[in-house]
Amino acid sequence: MNNLIKKEGFNFAFDPNGCNRCAGNCCIGESGYIWINAQEIKNLALHLNLSIDEVKFRYLNKIGYKYSIKEVQLASNNFACYFFNLEKKQCSIYHARPMQCRTFPFWDYFKENEEEVYKECPAIRNL
Repeated sequence: MNNLIKKEGFNFAFDPNGCNRCAGNCCIGESGYIWINAQEIKNLALHLNLSIDEVKFRYLNKIGYKYSIKEVQLASNNFACYFFNLEKKQCSIYHARPMQCRTFPFWDYFKENEEEVYKECPAIRNL
């Protein structure tokens, strides 16, 4: 339990080893937005060895003035991030993933909806 990640203001901790027991719950579920900013798009383009325009065309949806990573609809009426490898149950762009993904589960939303993060993520530990 030494490697628990804690963040001030949250009543729970995150155990990175819990990801090994998970099917990608944070990457699969209801349709939503996976926000990615301009710098993150540039980093993703470098990671994929593609132009920024090609990344936007292939992998992103423009929502107003922002971008979100495309999703893949699954047979179960759920959705998965385009970059979630369903066979390996892991992120295929882990080192270039956007901040939204890097900061999970420490989202302000879960401060008020703590029971949801416990249901979604087997790596959550009570403090």
